[in-house]
Amino acid sequence: MPDPILSLRGISKSYGSVEVLRKMDLDIHAGEVVALLGENGAGKSTLSGIIAGSRMPSEGSMNWQGEPYAPGSPREAIDKGIVLIHQELQLLPELSIAENVFIGRWPMKNGVVNRAEMVARAQEQLARLNLHIPATRKVAGLSTANQQLIEIAKALALKAKLLILDEPTAALGGAETEALFAQVRKLRAEGVGIIYISHRMEEIRQITDRIVVLRDGERVNEFADSATPVRTIVESMVGRSLERMFPALPSPGTRKVLEVQAVSGANGAFKNVSFDVHEGEILGIAGLIGAGRTELVRSICGADPLASGAVRLDGQELVLRSPADAIAKGIVMVPEDRKSQGLVVAHEIGENIAYANLDRFKGGWVTRKLKSALAKKAIASFGVKGRDEQPASDLSGGNQQKVVIAKWLIRNPRVVVLDEPTRGIDVGARAGIYGIIADLARQGVAVIVVSSDLEEVLGVSNRILVLAQGKQAGILDHEAANDVSVMELATL
Repeated sequence: MPDPILSLRGISKSYGSVEVLRKMDLDIHAGEVVALLGENGAGKSTLSGIIAGSRMPSEGSMNWQGEPYAPGSPREAIDKGIVLIHQELQLLPELSIAENVFIGRWPMKNGVVNRAEMVARAQEQLARLNLHIPATRKVAGLSTANQQLIEIAKALALKAKLLILDEPTAALGGAETEALFAQVRKLRAEGVGIIYISHRMEEIRQITDRIVVLRDGERVNEFADSATPVRTIVESMVGRSLERMFPALPSPGTRKVLEVQAVSGANGAFKNVSFDVHEGEILGIAGLIGAGRTELVRSICGADPLASGAVRLDGQELVLRSPADAIAKGIVMVPEDRKSQGLVVAHEIGENIAYANLDRFKGGWVTRKLKSALAKKAIASFGVKGRDEQPASDLSGGNQQKVVIAKWLIRNPRVVVLDEPTRGIDVGARAGIYGIIADLARQGVAVIVVSSDLEEVLGVSNRILVLAQGKQAGILDHEAANDVSVMELATL
């Protein structure tokens, strides 16, 4: 085998007395896709940041294309041909797509930015990903999935020699994921080395050549064959035997809690959708990106206006002008992007929980004692690994998601809507989220789960509503639902 393009030897990283990486060795060869797997907190992001120049190792050395490599900034790494696509979006919303793709690297002509060339080249990269949006359009207002594809287009435009993809499909549906995979295979054939970080096991099996597993900051295993059984890989990640991922589904009651009748969105994203959710039922909502899933549940929760139709809770028709109206009636939502929509990540866990429950504080005064008591109850009830005075930014993705869920559930809602509840969450933490969802149903709560992960929506749902291009394609019972039946409806 030829020499690796990137070699890491003895890489360690500490923050004070906390060691997050220990003696890490890793080789990446040209033209191979290496999966980097591990639970949240295993060290994947820290290692990626060191390679990409955003973090400095405490000890160890790196070689890039046979030469010592120690980037002092992401710019130095990019100049060497090493590009990291972050899981968290890094786009500037008020700039155009083309400006975001070429920011800091403007094509110039006679001392000024050559906008025609910039737009044309950006449009070419979007087309490679089957994203048919004008490159002159502002990023503001685009869906999370489309913004993720624009981040990938930025990296393609850089002509990287080593590409690090951190959860690149977390917000993508099946068609968008296949377009991305086609580009990954093309780049691999062109000799680009790729580090692929994902929690989606089926993706790993499809796209990677080799699997490296991290646990608690150490490299614990390597699998030379991506066809290694998923259970074997996951047990290596979590360091224990993995029991059934999805809990047994409780049987729903006969009483209708939520009734949605012939609703259409004011923005045109969905039309004439009808369904109901019974007491103790988990209704999944599936569909491709752009099918109107998120827009539908946002309208039910008062975040977006309805053009027509009715929403009833326990038989009473609701007038929802804002999320506050829905919350007051007992309908709460865990949004798809927890960091920008679900949490104030720089603030304490206790403060985040208090923000959703200000009506529980007498006279409107939020005392530290009462805030702490409320937070500790939520932390204990939902198994959050953190203290109430810790900033939410200190938590892993799974624990952040538990905080978002906990702040609403202590209100004892009638309806809980979860949009992409395990996005960016490792396999071990997912089981905990699924357990919370099942427990809610057992308590008689009506639960709606929106997910682009087909295995997930099949595993947690009593019934599945399938949307296709903003229209209701059908509703499947758990027994009749499988990946084929759902996708047949989703592609109508």
